[in-house]
Amino acid sequence: MKKIFSLSRIVVVVVFSLIFFSITIGTVQAWEPSRPVEFIIPAGTGGGADVMARFISPLVSKYKLSPTPFIVINKSGGSGGEGFMYVKGKAKDPHTIIITLDNLFTTPLGTGLPFNWRDMTPVARLALDYFVLWVNEESPYKTAKDYIEAVKKEPGKFMMGGTGSGQEDQIITVQMEQTFGLKFGYVPFKGGGAVAVELVGKHINSSVNNPAEAVSHWKAKRLRALAAIDSERIKLPLWDTIPTMKEATGTDMSYLMLRGIFAAPGITKEQQEYYINLMKKVTETPEWTKYISDNGLKGGF
Repeated sequence: MKKIFSLSRIVVVVVFSLIFFSITIGTVQAWEPSRPVEFIIPAGTGGGADVMARFISPLVSKYKLSPTPFIVINKSGGSGGEGFMYVKGKAKDPHTIIITLDNLFTTPLGTGLPFNWRDMTPVARLALDYFVLWVNEESPYKTAKDYIEAVKKEPGKFMMGGTGSGQEDQIITVQMEQTFGLKFGYVPFKGGGAVAVELVGKHINSSVNNPAEAVSHWKAKRLRALAAIDSERIKLPLWDTIPTMKEATGTDMSYLMLRGIFAAPGITKEQQEYYINLMKKVTETPEWTKYISDNGLKGGF
């Protein structure tokens, strides 16, 4: 009888323990940020990455996708290397994420920076970004063909402005030089916004800004779009009026850029999934759909 009583006590204890454990498991919260999230931009203000990050941040707050705000921070030094090394140094910190552009790949290759994209945790591809050949609206060149022919005649005279050195803008500039047999002078700036302002001010002759970086000046008739640097036209209202490089010159040229999100290295799977789900929700908002259209982006999560 005593043994039975003892066994009964053990069973009761085990049952209550399991019940308590089940209740505890059921009330455990999935991971979410416990302090403000640093949203790093490896480029200057006004560029495509900056515009996108500053668009996403208030959406996160508006739709209550995070219990804490996303704080946007520009770290553009060293062609974005400053930003990448900062995030790399935040190992296992789930409160640091970064928006990326192609300098994710080009900066380490061009500078020898001890960084690889695998040093961070991938989160999401938000979109692909186009490039457009721009000149000042008051420029005498009405077509890409006219402009290219003028550059050919005076090698090194025409200044192409772009974001950073050895990054996508300069890569496209070199691609144009090799494709058409011409020579630009290349002037680097910290961000696409600065490039557009310099072109409006006629301090440079052309740029290959992303649509988002030049759209306000284009709509205000301060800049002229000569050609989209892709094999197909940008299939969005207004943007589809810009001819492709092949249509404008007879020669094809194409370059698309990744717009994505990475997190610090070494975060947990649960933390990674949190940001994946959050960014997916961002791309499902009506504001995001309009943003993609207004800024000439190729959407696709």
